[in-house]
Amino acid sequence: MSNSLPVVIIGAGPIGLAAAAHLRARGLTPLVLEAGTQVGAGMRQWGHVRMFSPWEYNIDARCAELLAANGWQPPDPARFPTGGEVVERYLEPLGTTPELSPHIRLNTRVSSVTRQRRDRMKNAQRDTTPFVIRYLQDDQEQEVLAQAVIDASGTFASPNPLGAAGIPALGEQSAAAHIFYGIPDVLGADRARYVGKRILVIGSGHSAFNVLTDLARLAETTAGMEVHWAVRRPSLQRVLGGGENDQLQERGRLGLRIARLVEQGRITVHTNIHIDRIERAEAGWVAYSDTTVLPPVDELIGATGFRPDLSLFGEIRLDLDLGTQAPVALAPLIDPNLHSCGTVRPHGAIELQHADSNLYIVGMKSYGRAPTFLLMTGYEQVRSVAAALAGDWEAARRVELVLPETGVCNTQFADDTTSVSTSASCCGGPAPAEAAACCVADAEAKAEGRGGCGCGPTTAPTPVVAVAAPAKSSCCGGARA
Repeated sequence: MSNSLPVVIIGAGPIGLAAAAHLRARGLTPLVLEAGTQVGAGMRQWGHVRMFSPWEYNIDARCAELLAANGWQPPDPARFPTGGEVVERYLEPLGTTPELSPHIRLNTRVSSVTRQRRDRMKNAQRDTTPFVIRYLQDDQEQEVLAQAVIDASGTFASPNPLGAAGIPALGEQSAAAHIFYGIPDVLGADRARYVGKRILVIGSGHSAFNVLTDLARLAETTAGMEVHWAVRRPSLQRVLGGGENDQLQERGRLGLRIARLVEQGRITVHTNIHIDRIERAEAGWVAYSDTTVLPPVDELIGATGFRPDLSLFGEIRLDLDLGTQAPVALAPLIDPNLHSCGTVRPHGAIELQHADSNLYIVGMKSYGRAPTFLLMTGYEQVRSVAAALAGDWEAARRVELVLPETGVCNTQFADDTTSVSTSASCCGGPAPAEAAACCVADAEAKAEGRGGCGCGPTTAPTPVVAVAAPAKSSCCGGARA
C-alpha cells in the first residue's frame, strides 16, 4: 500500500480533528470528510447543553499545541462549556489553522468504504490493498483512495428507538411528529413545543437528566405542565449515579439535582417501564408497557441513547462484539452488562483493531451501544492510532491517560435495592496494564488461580503498558466471585 496516500478521517468533530492533528504531527497526510457544512456539525445539534466535563478534559493536547502556535488563547480549564462553546472556541479555530484547513472537505458525506477491487470475500493481498472511500459531494458521487481509514463520525445521527426490544414500539412511527430523539433545546429554540404541555421523557442516562432539568425549570414559570419520566429499571438507585463520589463533579450533581426534583414531586417517575406500544387516544399520546398504561401526554422525548451506523462497512471485515457492537477487544472494558464503573481502562490502537488492518472506528462510535464515553477517551484513542499508523507501536501501546470514576458500579446494585460501601475503588480500580483482567479484583482472583471476580470476561485483550497510576476513589472495594 502506498504511503503517499492520505489517511481518510470520517467526521470533523473533536475526535476527527484531533486525529488529523496527530497524523500531521506524525508526518502523515489526513483527509477529513465531513457531511455537515461546518466543522463540529454533530456537536452543534446539542450546542445548548452544558457539558459535565470542564475545559481541561475537552481539549486534545496536540490540538492545543497547534492552536497555541497560531495565537489561540485557551479558555479557563476549570470552566464547564456548552457544546456550542466547544465548537466556537475550540473546533472552529482548530479547523481554520493552516495546518488542518487544507485537509478538510465539508458537505462531503461518505456512503461506503471498501478495499480496492476486493469485496469482503477476497483474501489475496487484502492488507496491502488501498481502501476506496466513496462519498457524495455537491450531488456528485466521487471516490478517493486511502492507506488507512479512521471513522470518527459519532452516533448522534442514529438514536435508539423508544421500543424496549431495540426496534420502534408499535405506533412509534405514527407518533414521530410528537417525538424528539436526543436533547431538545427546551429553554430556547424548542420552548414553544413544550411550554404548558404534558411531556414524557424516556431514558435513564445523562441526556435524560439534562432534558428533565430543563423541563422542570420551564414548568416553574408555566401552569399546567406535567413532566413524566419513564425508566426501565425497577428503581432509581443506580440510575441517579455516584453523586458526591463522582470524580466529574458536574456529572454527579446532575443525578443529585434530579433526585431532588423527584422528591419535590416536580417529576413523576414511572419505573420498570418497557415501552412496547404507543397509541393516540382522545386525551393524548399513551405509551404502554405490557399491562401498564402511562398517563396521556402531548409530547415524548426519547433519551434512550444511540447506536453506530455500520452501513458504511458492508464490504469491510469488522471484529465487533455481538452485544455492544464495539470492537471485540474493547467491549469487555465498556459493556455495562459486565463491568460498568465508569473507570474504563485507557485504550488505543490495540483494542480498536479489526480484521481489515488500518481501519479504526474511534470516538463515541467505537463504544457501539455502550454509554460513558468522554472526549478525553477519544483523544487518547487517536493519539495511539496515529502512532500505530506511523509504525511507532511502542507509543501506540503506551497509555497516557487516567479517567475519572463515576463513583457507581454495576456490582453495587445487583438487584437495584441494596448497595455496598463506596469507600474503596470500583472493583479495586482499573486492572494493572500487564494483567489480562478487567479490574484489580479480577486480576487478583486470576493470580490466585480462580476464574476471575465475576464482573468481567475470563479473557482480556492484549495488554498495554501503563504509565499513569489508577484513579484514587472507588465504589465497590473488590468484589469476589
